[in-house]
Amino acid sequence: MDGEDTKVKVKSLLIFLKRPNKLIKVLGAKGFLKWMSDYNYLRLVYRAETGNKLNLKNPKKYSEKLQWLKLYDRKPKYVSYVDKYEVRKHVSKTIGEEYLNPLLAVYQRVEEIEWDKLPNKFVLKCTHGSSSNIICTDKNQLNIREAEKKLKKWMNRNWYWLGREWEYKKVNPQIIVEKFIEGENGKTPVDYKVFCFNGEPKLIQVIDGRFDITVFSDFYDIHWNKTNLGFSDAQHKTSTVPPPKNYEVMLNIAKTLSEDLSFARIDFYDQGGDLFFGEITFYPKSGFGIFNDIKDDYKLGSWMDL
Repeated sequence: MDGEDTKVKVKSLLIFLKRPNKLIKVLGAKGFLKWMSDYNYLRLVYRAETGNKLNLKNPKKYSEKLQWLKLYDRKPKYVSYVDKYEVRKHVSKTIGEEYLNPLLAVYQRVEEIEWDKLPNKFVLKCTHGSSSNIICTDKNQLNIREAEKKLKKWMNRNWYWLGREWEYKKVNPQIIVEKFIEGENGKTPVDYKVFCFNGEPKLIQVIDGRFDITVFSDFYDIHWNKTNLGFSDAQHKTSTVPPPKNYEVMLNIAKTLSEDLSFARIDFYDQGGDLFFGEITFYPKSGFGIFNDIKDDYKLGSWMDL
């Protein structure tokens, strides 16, 4: 081990000591806390992340209710909803195949990927987790060896252990390849995330520049008024962006896909007026996100009936 490696490891250790929540999350993600029940693990992580005791007997906050849902709302169909391949069948049957991003290929193993047959632009996704995507905008510039290394790491990971989102434990790991949805100037498109409470859209989170140096995250109400709501780790735009061309259609689809759910975030992409479904998420930030104003945690919690 050289001196530079030693410095990095010591720095990482100091970060863990100063921020025990980081250490707990790493131990959880690596599976070292498998011996803990979901109930006890969530209480531990919630305290470490938020600094507050988790109230599961009479939850009031949005963050608390998401933890409650992890533990006590476990309908088998939810597994297919978080599976990025299987959910396509549900979406096609419920709202129509035209809202699905075209599927280019499905692989069971990294070694099966036929890179030479893929188009110049595409998106690779692992079906059993979150933030496990590879965005390729120019195949000639793609480091295939590095991409395969990331994919193998993701394919061997079970996202359940990180936040005890029980659905992920049962998802069959696969790799899907979808068409690259192009935004302005060839960049990734704006990401619209509709927060639905008991089947009613209430908020739209707008993510712009997801893979840029600066990522902007802002919330709008359903009348497209920009709100002051936001997470503490987010950057916000000073200006207001216009709604997508098919905004009303987006709201109606989100309502349909969430009609029998206590809470769900339905994600969309818009490409020149064409609307594409992204995913269904039950626990944004795994329910550990910290709002700029704690009143918003209570406000969103009041919208959710358990």
